[in-house]
Amino acid sequence: MKYWLMKSEPFVYSIDDLARDRITSWDGVRNYQARNFIRDDMQIGDMAIFYHSNSEPPAAVGVCRISSEAIIDETQFDHGNENFDPRSKPENPAWIAREVSFVKKFRKQVSIDEMRANKKLSEMLILRKGNRLSVTPITKQEFDEILKMGE
Repeated sequence: MKYWLMKSEPFVYSIDDLARDRITSWDGVRNYQARNFIRDDMQIGDMAIFYHSNSEPPAAVGVCRISSEAIIDETQFDHGNENFDPRSKPENPAWIAREVSFVKKFRKQVSIDEMRANKKLSEMLILRKGNRLSVTPITKQEFDEILKMGE
């Protein structure tokens, strides 16, 4: 099993939306490195920290589970969608999604500043200057530490 941190802007799709929907397609990723994590490295059953980015404060807010194989991100073909990609073709799609399912919402959100202050999390990609990836791998120890901080 692998562990992930997956970012979403709460005004686009929040942990509360996932709690309501129970399952959703994690689509709209438009970075090749993040796409490769989704396509090549994620597996059904992997666990992820759900992180609200572009919020005040940015914070880990819950847990979700990877619940599908890699699937085609249909938003890349939707002309009316902000994630439309005119270069991507149905016969050779550039962008991939996964379904994720709700596991839990944290009792207490874990802010990025709290993560930075925790020495056990010092190697996380999200804490590195300039890292803007929406999907990053984390270790089981980092996952467990964030989980503990959120309780």
